[in-house]
Amino acid sequence: MFGSTPSRSWLRSNSSEPRALASGVTRRELFAAALAPFPGAHFRQYSRCLPDYLRHLAKQAVEKRNSEIAKLVSPAAVEARQKWARATLWKLIGGMPERTPLNARTTGSFDRLGYKVEKILYESRPGLFVSANLYIPKSSGGPFPAVLFQSGHYEEGKSFANYQRCCQGLAQLGFVVLAFDPIGQGERVAYLRASGNRSRLSDVDSEHTTPGKQMLLYGDTATRFQLWDAIRSLDYLTSLPMVDARRVGATGHSGGGTLSMLLAAADDRLAAAAPCMGNIENFAALPFVPPGSTDDAEQNLVYSGPLGFDRWDLFYPFAPKPMLIWPSDRDFYATYSSQYVANAWQEYQKLQATYSVLKRPDHLKWADTPLPHSLALDSRLLIYNWFTRWLKNDGTPVRNEPSVNPEPENLLWATASGSVVRSVGSATPFVLNRRKVERTRMPLDVLIGASRPATSGSARIVARSQSGKVRVEALEVASDPGVWLPGWILTAENAPRNKPVLLVLDPLEAERLWFQPDADSVLGPGSPVVCAADVRGVGALRPEYSPGAPGYAAWHAQEENYAWGSLILGKPLVGQRVTDILAIAAALRKRTGSPIRIAASEKLTVPALFAAALDPGIEAVYLSGCLVSFEDIVNTERYDHPFANFVPGLLNHTDLPAVAASIAPRRIVLAGPVSGKGTAISPDDARAIYGAVENVTLEAKSDWSAARLLRFGVA
Repeated sequence: MFGSTPSRSWLRSNSSEPRALASGVTRRELFAAALAPFPGAHFRQYSRCLPDYLRHLAKQAVEKRNSEIAKLVSPAAVEARQKWARATLWKLIGGMPERTPLNARTTGSFDRLGYKVEKILYESRPGLFVSANLYIPKSSGGPFPAVLFQSGHYEEGKSFANYQRCCQGLAQLGFVVLAFDPIGQGERVAYLRASGNRSRLSDVDSEHTTPGKQMLLYGDTATRFQLWDAIRSLDYLTSLPMVDARRVGATGHSGGGTLSMLLAAADDRLAAAAPCMGNIENFAALPFVPPGSTDDAEQNLVYSGPLGFDRWDLFYPFAPKPMLIWPSDRDFYATYSSQYVANAWQEYQKLQATYSVLKRPDHLKWADTPLPHSLALDSRLLIYNWFTRWLKNDGTPVRNEPSVNPEPENLLWATASGSVVRSVGSATPFVLNRRKVERTRMPLDVLIGASRPATSGSARIVARSQSGKVRVEALEVASDPGVWLPGWILTAENAPRNKPVLLVLDPLEAERLWFQPDADSVLGPGSPVVCAADVRGVGALRPEYSPGAPGYAAWHAQEENYAWGSLILGKPLVGQRVTDILAIAAALRKRTGSPIRIAASEKLTVPALFAAALDPGIEAVYLSGCLVSFEDIVNTERYDHPFANFVPGLLNHTDLPAVAASIAPRRIVLAGPVSGKGTAISPDDARAIYGAVENVTLEAKSDWSAARLLRFGVA
């Protein structure tokens, strides 16, 4: 009870008779004093601003989608939604690539009792090799029904033990099965160690997301990349004479389950589907747990929120074909978000109503398991029974799994080395993403999703104090709805009148440079007026932890997940920060009547530069440790730059050097510019990138000291 509010019953039982305390104050007087207005500075809980803003966007997305789903009361309405969902998926992920020759070849095979395994290579795009295993029944009576098996995120890919068991079991039940390696797994690792065929990245998910983030800069997506591999694999499978192309299904576990959902939405050749433990939680769900259920790059449907499109819309184009959906109930605390199962069950019932409208309610089934996130025996039996029923028209229950025995991983290799990069010189996602484009013009504010807040210039002074001869004012500026930006205005003795105000944007926290040990020891007489403020996700505005399992909540509290969540909901985090900077600059001009100079460091240099390009009242910018260009990121395999600054399609329209040139003749200082690797580059190398842009001054040292910033403020 220490520090908590006393209960009403306790107050009643202890307030009927005033009793003097040791200090001579009665209890009644004590509680009366406790109810008096707080006399100190009224700061807000700024850590809720970014989460609440995303909640607002998510609520809009949910309401838009729900209003459309509610209209699905006739077959015609369902058909229209199906066409819209398929077209919207392709629009969101970058469009359908060109079909090119597969150039498929068999590189080896081996026999087992009841089935044969062939090792296959084919090209989903020119020079991009896919490694696969084809499981062929030895029974007579073909052409056979077939299943495309899509692997979850295990480094072994198609060779993962339980995936082998499922493929072997299906083959012995009379199905041709094609299991292929996704990018970054099995034989398709792109970021190879110096020796062997394993990744030098931290995990398999990084093999997807590392190139996936680069793809966004050209408006491409890892979703399109992965889905096209699945479609071309289906092309290969259905081309085989032994396969009955009218009886082909798709299944997969975990990330492979999600890929099965994507394939079912995009390709109408499938006759049945059974995604297992894919990501079946809508991103924009109520209640929304910020930053939302972000995942690997290919599972994050960027800009889907404003369109009212979400993960469950992937199921609608498939209706009323047979669809089996099942999660691990344990996933809601062990793998995905705390809303995972509850939201999925809610959405399942909406989909079930649509199947009923189409007169096929029995074609949709929900089946869950309490077991951990794995394609365990009970899940494999579900797959066997589902495809036996719908692809073989056989309702006889499969109660026991055929004899299965996983093979050594190297026995399943379609390449000699276990690497398509080493053995056949396959391209990688990084290589395919490097390109030159003819840039078009889009207004910068539209491109990055920045806006001038409706309350532009709205600010209040929360409190005032004095630090020696420096006047300190605690400032709060209103930005987007529900977003308030805390900061400090520091006015030194004899601060120059009618001179620029220096707005300082520190990547850690606003007060870091200015109160060590006291403000008057940092700002001497005649120093410029300084405003040090935080923007969304920084300092006081770092988001609070959301509820859920500790591991999931801690991971999702990281800035990168807030950046993903913001993109999915249509508002890039960099654009939100630009909006904040514009709001602060407007408030300072309104208060002081002076022009603004901005100093920013590291991850805040990009939003500061964008803000200066949008606000002509920002007369100069000092950028410490600024990225030299986003093109350098897509040309750097192991880049290092905060994802919060990424904007989909940015390089189709502009880049940092072009933005800097657009600000001329206003001055820009690039102090210690950095490459896509995050390492310092020389002023000469930076000048080669920026060219003869006269308003850009290059300095070798990334000096982020109060003394350097104050000199910039008056120079």
